[in-house]
Amino acid sequence: MTTQPNAMARSQAQSFTMVALFAALMAVLGLIPKIDLPLGVPLTVQSVGVMLAGCLLGGKRALQALLLFLLAVAVGLPLLSGGRGGLAQFMLPSSGYLWGYAVAAGATGWFMALLLGRKPQAVSPRRAGWCALLASVLGGVLVLHTCGILGLMWIAKMQPLQALMVDMAFIPGDLLKSLLCAAVVHHVAKALPDWPLGGR
Repeated sequence: MTTQPNAMARSQAQSFTMVALFAALMAVLGLIPKIDLPLGVPLTVQSVGVMLAGCLLGGKRALQALLLFLLAVAVGLPLLSGGRGGLAQFMLPSSGYLWGYAVAAGATGWFMALLLGRKPQAVSPRRAGWCALLASVLGGVLVLHTCGILGLMWIAKMQPLQALMVDMAFIPGDLLKSLLCAAVVHHVAKALPDWPLGGR
């Protein structure tokens, strides 16, 4: 009679571990130096972690992982690229992208689950890679950049067209990150066919 509660406890512990692991992955990606641009928005690789969290964890756990990461940044831990942290980071021209991390991770996971479907059979690595690419573009690029543009309009007081033009400079790099995410997901699906991609 204790089998079901024990199984639930193990599932919850595993879920918490994965959330913490991907929050830590975001911190590790923050060790890679940022590239400062004259636009007020630095170029970093941490958005790859946003895409990977969504594709590999699913929407709910990806959202939790990124919220945990952002909470750690807010309390002052220097986890953003360049060793940045603290509440001030949420009031910079680039803060729309920062706020958008959790939203984009959740959206990427939701798109990934939608694209994969709910069929119980294992997903082929090729299909997993293509689904991850599309989910990353929709969630990790479209949703994240929408948040970034809103942040530029609010904090930097830019006009919509001006904010859009500034944002366009980051699109090619983030599309390349989507390809990288798809390649990682392809290899994960190949090496670990039972991995619950998209939170399935």
